[in-house]
Amino acid sequence: MRRALRWFFVDPSTGRVVIAQFPNVALWLFIAACAVRRFADPSGKARAVVSAVATAALAWWAIDECLRGVNPFRRLLGAVVLASVAVGLATRVL
Repeated sequence: MRRALRWFFVDPSTGRVVIAQFPNVALWLFIAACAVRRFADPSGKARAVVSAVATAALAWWAIDECLRGVNPFRRLLGAVVLASVAVGLATRVL
């Protein structure tokens, strides 16, 4: 069990447990778009653009984690977030 947990959470290149990391560009864009949507409260087309930027940035982050996550936990996290984004988009479209 201990070996499986180590495999799941440890970055093999450093040997350190990695659950969260400093945000990359995609995540900063998502955070900024969410902050604009929350505090500036745009309406109409501006809100749609901000929401699209937030969704695209989160999808970009999730795909990057799926492909380049440092451990299986990060890759799984990316897959779960990407699935969540896909479901959110599908429910808005339908």
